[in-house]
Amino acid sequence: MRKITTYKNKKILVLGLAKSGVSAAKLLHDLGALVTVNDGKPFEENPEAQDLLTLGIKVICGSHPIELLDEDFFMMVKNPGIPYSHPLVKKAQEKEIPIITEIELAYQISEAPMIAITGTNGKTTTTTMIEHILNAGMIDNKAHLAGNIGYPASTVAKEAKKDDCLVMEVSSFQLMGVEQFHPKIAVLTNLYEAHLDYHGSREAYVAAKWRIQQNMTSDDFLILNWNQKEIRELAKHTKATVIPFSTQEAVEGAYLQEGVLYYKDSAILPANELGVAGIHNVENALASIAAAALWGGDYQVIADTLRSFAGVKHRTQYVGQINGVSFYNDSKATNILATQTALNGFDPHKLILLCGGLDRGNDFESLIPSLEGVKAVVLFGQTKYKLEDAAKKAGVSTIRFVENAEEAVPLAYELSQKEDTILLSPANASWDQYPNFEVRGDRYIAAVDQLKKEKRSPQ
Repeated sequence: MRKITTYKNKKILVLGLAKSGVSAAKLLHDLGALVTVNDGKPFEENPEAQDLLTLGIKVICGSHPIELLDEDFFMMVKNPGIPYSHPLVKKAQEKEIPIITEIELAYQISEAPMIAITGTNGKTTTTTMIEHILNAGMIDNKAHLAGNIGYPASTVAKEAKKDDCLVMEVSSFQLMGVEQFHPKIAVLTNLYEAHLDYHGSREAYVAAKWRIQQNMTSDDFLILNWNQKEIRELAKHTKATVIPFSTQEAVEGAYLQEGVLYYKDSAILPANELGVAGIHNVENALASIAAAALWGGDYQVIADTLRSFAGVKHRTQYVGQINGVSFYNDSKATNILATQTALNGFDPHKLILLCGGLDRGNDFESLIPSLEGVKAVVLFGQTKYKLEDAAKKAGVSTIRFVENAEEAVPLAYELSQKEDTILLSPANASWDQYPNFEVRGDRYIAAVDQLKKEKRSPQ
């Protein structure tokens, strides 16, 4: 790690804990900063804050007092999930206190170069694919997963060696807080409407995503989804060297042609040999092929790794089979597009969809075409009645309601027949009932495991 002195003896406020906040606070403390941590959870219920206090870090919990900013803070490190409308954040902006996110800190101290991946959908799968491919070809060094994928970037950056690589998933929330952040290779998987409750508009959301390339130069590579006209237009406004990928045409990058995935003029592997199904995973694989090839990866290693890649937990994850009925966990589908993508990978006439979650005010009209032909839907959460309306318009004849995702499992099984598929793909965030999509997916998996033990036969 780079031993920077930028923050030595400087007062820095870390707003919000969770993994990234804890990591940022510890790193800044190690760098000699005078760290104050502020978190909304009461101290007695906050083991992370208690741990930081033992290190000599100042901790203020239970509320976010505005008078905190009466101190002369050099900088604020904000948890990405805290919106810029938060009173403490707005006050910091008024006082012209710089506000960054933890991935900016990671970049500043990292000796290892970075591959950064963002996009509306597919970024976790693409990030994991790239990491698997690079590690399959590495001997004396290592590719490290980092960022929004669950590994705090600043912790990983401290551990990574100069000849290693950080393969970092970055969100729009995180990218809003970068200044110097500069990946060697960046990937933009796709752009669709998302997180408008946070960003306020599609334009602001796209602008946040596009910050991934703001410090890149012609010596760096920006891998872009050439299927999308919006992204092709954005490509005109970067200094980075653009490498396109496409499932629709041959491009000067990675592409699908006659059922085979290519990089430049080299065939890598047939699409039907990918370890994960669906055209969305072909796109993810093409982006991964481009990144790995630019890193110097061996084409045979790339192909072999993609053949054996079995997917990522909670992302159209195969859970198992009970008497010929297959179960898939796509709890990460927290928006309509993700569920549409998942539905496209299955025969609707043999599919039972489990769906529902947090009501963010949107309707589900755009989901109707993907619901046509679906055998049954089992709905839960705040949006269940909106989804019922969409399912009825799509002509779905069997619609049932339950309290939550785990209760949907036995009912869906009762509705199933041999060779059917039961898919949890909620099309909504989980926060109305669960702390996060991982917990939702884990409880679904546990319910499937319980059903396996009962060994009931489908009707």
